[in-house]
Amino acid sequence: MELRSLLNAYLVYLKEERGVSRGTEQSYLGDLSDFMNFLDRHRAGLAAELRAAHLTAYVNEMRAQGRSSATIARRIAALRSFCKYLVLKRIVDIDPAMQLEAPKAEKKAPKTIRSGELDKLLELPDVSQPLGIRDRAMLELLYATGLRVSELASLDAEHVRLDMGFLLCLGSGGRERMVPVGASGNHWVSKYVLEVRPNLLEPGRREDALFLNQQGSRLTRQGIWKILKNYAGRLGMDASPQALRGSFASHMLENGADLRAVQEMLGVSSAAALQPYLSAAKPRLTEVYERNHPRAGTKPGV
Repeated sequence: MELRSLLNAYLVYLKEERGVSRGTEQSYLGDLSDFMNFLDRHRAGLAAELRAAHLTAYVNEMRAQGRSSATIARRIAALRSFCKYLVLKRIVDIDPAMQLEAPKAEKKAPKTIRSGELDKLLELPDVSQPLGIRDRAMLELLYATGLRVSELASLDAEHVRLDMGFLLCLGSGGRERMVPVGASGNHWVSKYVLEVRPNLLEPGRREDALFLNQQGSRLTRQGIWKILKNYAGRLGMDASPQALRGSFASHMLENGADLRAVQEMLGVSSAAALQPYLSAAKPRLTEVYERNHPRAGTKPGV
């Protein structure tokens, strides 16, 4: 049996039994397809022939290509999950990924965008055009909510309750969270939903996705990333969806937002994940404290 032929069944398993988001499902598909291409080049695409040596060779090839530690770690996670599935379904007897070790993640300072540059980026789409309104709505929503790009791509129209000012996000593991949208995000998403989305829909075809491409289908995370990259490139900026998410966290903390509230809005399991943003926000937090606390400027003994 060819490994590539098992991919569809594996994706169904991820969705129905593990409850992964659409974004995670597509991410696993992309990563495993890359591995299948590697096996095709080495003429080793049969499940019965899969060995730990193939996985090691694939990881070594990625390192030789200069792939980042984050990319390698993500693909190893996908391979481990897929190999466990093969064992679970008795397609292979021994898990070939059992000894596969992921590289240690590179510790980098989180990328954020200064408020002034962010304003320029958000205002760049040509809102006299339908797709410009769509793009403005997407960018505003990314910054207003701190959503991951996969979560944005997975949003259905029914998940956004603009009348109540929040959206319902389905994160990893099927966990739901409510995230405020904010006035600016609400304005542009409302404009997109009322004026643009109905015209992108194909007549007679049902499509649940909030953000659509020109063919009336769900806009993928890769498509969203390309749109953002295009706008950022026109400003000479190095921006990404993760930078918008980081800017949301950093700017919220800089302006004195509650750490727990930011953690819940981002959908991260531990406040420790916010430590890099908190460290970057410390100077601004000191200003907020000194400006607002009644005794911040009181001298001892006075």
